[in-house]
Amino acid sequence: MAESVYAQSGAGVRFEWGLAGAAELGRVCAVLVVVDVLSFTTSVDVAAGRGMRVHPFPWGAQADDYARRVGAVAAVGRGAVTADRPWSLSPASLRSAPVVPDLVLPSPNGSAISAAASATGHPVLAGCLRNAPAVARWLLSQGYGSLDAPIGVIASGEQWPDGTLRPCVEDLLGAAAILDGLIDAPGGLSVEAAVALAALASVPDVPAAVRGSASGRELTERGFTADVDLAVAVATSEGVPVLRNGVFTPIPR
Repeated sequence: MAESVYAQSGAGVRFEWGLAGAAELGRVCAVLVVVDVLSFTTSVDVAAGRGMRVHPFPWGAQADDYARRVGAVAAVGRGAVTADRPWSLSPASLRSAPVVPDLVLPSPNGSAISAAASATGHPVLAGCLRNAPAVARWLLSQGYGSLDAPIGVIASGEQWPDGTLRPCVEDLLGAAAILDGLIDAPGGLSVEAAVALAALASVPDVPAAVRGSASGRELTERGFTADVDLAVAVATSEGVPVLRNGVFTPIPR
């Protein structure tokens, strides 16, 4: 059966948005990279870098039940952090909280997309501004990016109050930073990936753009400036968290 036109066939590196985009590219790509800069994939990078195994899970109260079943600790919302439960979607909280072997990290966007994408059986990577070059290097070193083993880069996006997708600056730039490291992929970039990459060239100061974006301003106004600061620390991490068997763990180095 021929690929859908939405699958961006004929390219080794492809780009889409949100859960529906991940489902479309997940059918045809050999590996997916999920990008949720503020803050799921940034939090995965921080937690995995400290030795924690991260279980993605859709947003909701069931996370506690799931954590009990798998012998993990469940993160809480940013505003619900306590001394007893210091783990949350905030990357700053995960940088200072005690290290636990297994952490269930719910979020409505990147975590939900990652959990759904794991059903493909293909590797799913957590990409962000911090580890974009490392993720791109690993993908190419593993032979991904050809027509036979295409890469799908997914900008998670945010949500409007009615639950519909809100494309956002931070995830576009995070995805573009990964695409920038994939320009030499043997299969080339799809039109969608090339246009996303062009956004990066148009922004002279990526950290300033993320800080000034709607999402960055929202977190800052809520008192989570430290989360934004960690998220815009471009190319400071060599971590490559890969989701296999439902758990993000870092690639051994």
